[in-house]
Parts: sequence; C-alpha cells; structure tokens
Amino acid sequence: MRMSALFAPTLKERPSEAEAISHSLMLRAGLIRKVAAGVYNWLPLGYRVLRKVEQIVREEMDRAGAQEILMPVLSPAELWLESGRWQVYGPELMRMKDRHGRDFCLGPTHEEVVTTLVRDNHKTYRGLPLILYQIQTKFRDEPRPRYGIMRSREFNMKDAYSFDVDEEGLDKSYRSMYEAYCRIFRRCGLAFRVISADPGAIGGSGSEEFVIIASTGESSFVYCESCDFAASVDNAPCLLKPFCGEGGEAREVHTPGASTIDDLAAFLGVPKAQTVKTLLFEAIYPDGRWHLVGAVVRGDREVNEVKLKNYLGCLHLNFLTPEKSPPDLAEVAGYLGPADLSRRGIRWIADPSVAGARGVVVGAGKRDYHVVNVDWGRDFLSQEVVDICSAQEGDPCPRCGDKLVMTKGIEVGHIFKLGTKYSQAHGATFIDKDGQEKFYVMGCYGIGTSRTVAAAIEQNHDEKGIIWPITIAPYHCAVVVTNYADEVQRGAGERIYEELLSRGIEVVIDDRDESAGVKFHDADLIGFPYRVTVGNRVAEGNVEVKRRKDGEVTVVPVEEASALVERLVKDDLRALNEA
Repeated sequence: MRMSALFAPTLKERPSEAEAISHSLMLRAGLIRKVAAGVYNWLPLGYRVLRKVEQIVREEMDRAGAQEILMPVLSPAELWLESGRWQVYGPELMRMKDRHGRDFCLGPTHEEVVTTLVRDNHKTYRGLPLILYQIQTKFRDEPRPRYGIMRSREFNMKDAYSFDVDEEGLDKSYRSMYEAYCRIFRRCGLAFRVISADPGAIGGSGSEEFVIIASTGESSFVYCESCDFAASVDNAPCLLKPFCGEGGEAREVHTPGASTIDDLAAFLGVPKAQTVKTLLFEAIYPDGRWHLVGAVVRGDREVNEVKLKNYLGCLHLNFLTPEKSPPDLAEVAGYLGPADLSRRGIRWIADPSVAGARGVVVGAGKRDYHVVNVDWGRDFLSQEVVDICSAQEGDPCPRCGDKLVMTKGIEVGHIFKLGTKYSQAHGATFIDKDGQEKFYVMGCYGIGTSRTVAAAIEQNHDEKGIIWPITIAPYHCAVVVTNYADEVQRGAGERIYEELLSRGIEVVIDDRDESAGVKFHDADLIGFPYRVTVGNRVAEGNVEVKRRKDGEVTVVPVEEASALVERLVKDDLRALNEA
C-alpha cells in the first residue's frame, strides 16, 4: 500500500471530544470517524486492525470446535417476550415497529434467536455438545455513549452459545471457551485478568469477565496479590467487620444540620466508621409491583446497588433522593434509621458490617436527631443481613485474608453459565440416550472485538502514538523515503518495498510529497511496528530499521534490510501466536 493512496486522514491535535486515550489516538491516527453519538465509521487502517482481531477470534473458536453462523440483527419481540427480557433489558434495547405495527429490536445479544434456532432444528443428544458462534454488529442504546468505540451504540462482537446434555457437559464447554479466550487475548498481545463477575441482564448461575488492565477503564475490580482471587466490585464479597466501640446506654442527641455522614462525624467528633447510614430505594418488579426498601450500611461505605438489586430480584432499583422521596420521608432525609423504617413498615436490609456493631450512631427518624451508643444486638433485630457493600482497596481477601488491591480495567470478554434459563423459556428440548425429553443446558460467551481494538491502544501507546502488538497491527512495516523526489532514495525504497511484499510482509511505502518530519510523525502515530528509513545514509548504501516499541535502531545495507525486517516480524508473530 502506498501512503499517497491510503485513506488515513491523520490529525495533529487531540480532538476536544476525546476523553479516553484510545478514542483520541483512533481519531488522530485516522482509524475511525464519528457519524453520530456512539456511532463510527471504520476507516481502512482501523478496519484492518478489527479484521485481524476477528480472525484471531475465529481461529481460536474453530480450534475449540465451535461452528460459525450468522444470525439476523433484527429480531421479533415475541422471542424476547418469551424469555422475559423485553422488559428486563430496559431502554438500552433498541426497539422499532415494522410497517405492520409489529415490534422488533436490534439485537444487543442473541440468546433468544440461537435458542429457538436449535430448538427447531436439533432434537437429539447426538451431536452434543454443540457450540455455535457469530461475529456481528450489535446495538445498545447507551444512555451516555463515551470513550469512542469503547462504549458505543453500535459495536462489533463475537457471541458464542453452547448446548449440552447436562451440567457436567456445560462445565467442559465453559472451560474450553475459557481457555480459548486466554489464547485469544495472549495472541492479541494484551495483559488481562479473569475476574468473577455479575451476570447482569444475561442471567445464569455464574460468570467471569476478561478484563484488560488500564487506568482509563470503566470497570473497577479488586484482586489479591497473594492468591489468584479477582472479582468485579459488584461481585466481590465485602468482609468488612462491624465497628465495636465502648458500650453505653443508647440515647438521642441533637445534631442540627448534620444530615450527611461527613457533617455528622465532624459534629460528634467520631470516625465515619462509627456511624451508620440508611438509604432509601424504590424496587420495581417485572409485574409492575414496587415497594420501598431501606439499605443500612456502615457510614464510611457505599451501597452496591447491583448486589442489592440481585438480592431483591427486582427489575429496576432507584435510589430515592429527598426530592424523589414521599413527603413524610423527605422531611427526615439524612436522619432515617432502622427503627424508623420498622415503625413505618418499610422493609430494610442490613449489611454484615453493621449487624453486630456496638457503640455506633444511627438516625433517630426525626429531623436534627441521631441515636448514639447503639448496640445492634441489644437495640435492633436485623431480620435480613446481606452483603450489600462494595469491597474497597485494603479489605481482606475472601480467599486468603491478605489485603485486596483495587484497579480499573476494560471488559473485553464475558462468559456465562446459563443453565436451562433460556431453553426452558423457549421450550428447547432434546431426547437423551434413554429416550427422555430434557432441556438443553446452555452457556454463552462474548468478546467485544471492536472494544478489544480500543483496549489494545489503552495498553500500548506512548506520547507519540500507538504501539501495536504485531499480530493486530494494520501493517507490519512502513518504508519511509524521506525525499521521494531523490532518485537514489526512491529506487532503494521501492526495492525494499517490493522485496518485503514478496516475503509476505504487510508493508506501506511513504511516497508522499511531505517533509521527513511529517512522515516520521505519522508512522509513530499510526504505530507501525517497524520502520525502514531510506534517507541520507542510502548514499553510503545503508538504511535504518527502527522498532517502534523500544526505539531500537539498526543500520543495515540496503540489500539486507528486507531479510532483517522479515526475520524480526516473523519472530514477533511467532512469539505472540505461541504464547
């Protein structure tokens, strides 16, 4: 490919719209261009990277025995109503009507479609396990698209689905996908962690996320450096111990204006860990029912709404600010306590970090008053004690007891054990070897292929631009002719370019009528793993070969340059593909 013909409109300055490093560099390097909020064009360089990621995914899926199919983006509401997810998925599901008024949606995932496909076309245990996958465009109506292609409304994903005869079979399919995912991300040159995760709207009995560690990641997770424990903050057990202070008689104290934990702790001169806060939520269920719920946690901690929602089994969980609370509760906002909730007949749930506490401060249920010296076992009876707090850095590891470390990451893969959730909903059965009708035991496995491209940039860049892992780079090498009008330089550059092509190296030649500085800038910005510079040294019969990731430069004769680049590129490819 010639740079003079390549459609790669690079930018010198960081675009003001870009929040994440990957978003900025993808725009600056001419990989993508915005169409609308959360919707992007993939330009030639970006699309080459995306296709390489997809090819690695395809090879590893095929290696694991999965079979590729292609399902429609558009699916009828009837399938989603059968599974119950037409309501559960909420506003992120892009819905529409056809000309006859029938409801459809643009698929964010394809459990419903693939389950009915197998239900209608596979009736026996023979041929199981069956794993089907596709690489396809998905749609989610994100409330706030951001970070470029990392959180967009239209994105590319590989989704796979396994069908087994029993739980033992599911375990084997799940493990094969787990191992395939590890190979995929290693081949893409990415450092990743596998963490225990919340299944979310997909559901099922268990799930794990594959997370690329990056400071700009959206997902927070905790891990232990002493053992292999790692989990999202929504799924990590919080082993915080209750505060145990001096005993004493519980009594009301006047706390004027101390409606926040910070103000209360400062007013009383106590640590925030000695306070207890009560937060009010509205739980809404699929059948339309709703009720108020109080969540009671230690004052220095936050309620994890995912944990609380999962425990309640509700469809939506809304935190009630004073403005949204019923008038009688708004009056005492900031002063609510468990006793007041009980008097009002409101269900309340206590985190283990407060159940068993002694000498703590709770809301008195009336404005400007709190109760001090509360002994939980003496003054309250907690009927529901559930882990509803988020784990934090420094908390004890639930596996070995050492301190947890918190970091951020980008979720690029997620695997789930679905069990019979979807096969039962859709009546997907098979006849087993004993002639009995049984529901398929399913799993599902997703990789965000477009998100993987962004994650790779987040992990591999410097102040000059992208540093691609060789396996997913748009091209392996750029031949930069500093002065293409010079006959000697042009001849040497063209020779090396043609030799590299003949050796199977993906290469571009910068034949543009631009300064050497512009050409070097663009080569570093785009992130070609190797650069052959054909400049003034060519008069002596030499050129420079530079490695992007560490800046190492080797001066070699013109006639040896293509062989050196071929060896370096193939060694790098081999190292990642065999990792």
